[in-house]
Amino acid sequence: MGTKQIRVSEDLYARIESEKRPGETLSDALERLVDDYTLLEFADDMAELREDHWDPDELETALEESDEENREELEEQLP
Repeated sequence: MGTKQIRVSEDLYARIESEKRPGETLSDALERLVDDYTLLEFADDMAELREDHWDPDELETALEESDEENREELEEQLP
């Protein structure tokens, strides 16, 4: 594959440099940054986040407990 020389503003160059990963060339970083991000990739990322960071059942229980506490406080404050 051939190469092309392009001009970019200093601000854009700095942004791309800040996004580069260790061992990645500027071309690699640009390719990664402009590559299409599919809905399937998004779904996979969200599934990983869900597994790693929170459990829906635990979240629901915590919200229900918080709601109950708030109701009790309101009942105490209302005449």
